[in-house]
Amino acid sequence: MTPDDLALKATQAMWDGDNATQHLGMTLSNVKPGQATMSMIIRPEMTNGHKTCHGGYIFTLADSAFAFACNTYNQRTVAQMASVSFLAPAYQGDTLTATATEVWKQGRGGIYDVQVTNQHGTKIAEFRGHSRTVKGTHLPENPE
Repeated sequence: MTPDDLALKATQAMWDGDNATQHLGMTLSNVKPGQATMSMIIRPEMTNGHKTCHGGYIFTLADSAFAFACNTYNQRTVAQMASVSFLAPAYQGDTLTATATEVWKQGRGGIYDVQVTNQHGTKIAEFRGHSRTVKGTHLPENPE
């Protein structure tokens, strides 16, 4: 099995159990080893008193892209730490896209950067996540 095939199969196994991501209407459009791209349309209930997207939803989108990117190796991996910088507001009806890219991976740890943009290509947020592998895999040890 190629690394790309493994990434797709591990991602599908994780997606099947990810109720939060699916409930928020996120879609996964690209997966490769150490990379993932997810999108989400901002719904009315995701806006705050300023009529902009609540930052927690932007963080959640970035965190989900991060999660899928760092789980592409069929090793269960969780967030150890994450931070976000909000750069511009997002509004109801906007389609936000989070693109996660592996920056560094060694042993049980990894660092991933996620850029969140809107449908016009405007940067909305920058997210950095630190991952940590835990016991277990998404697929059997020798998936075919």
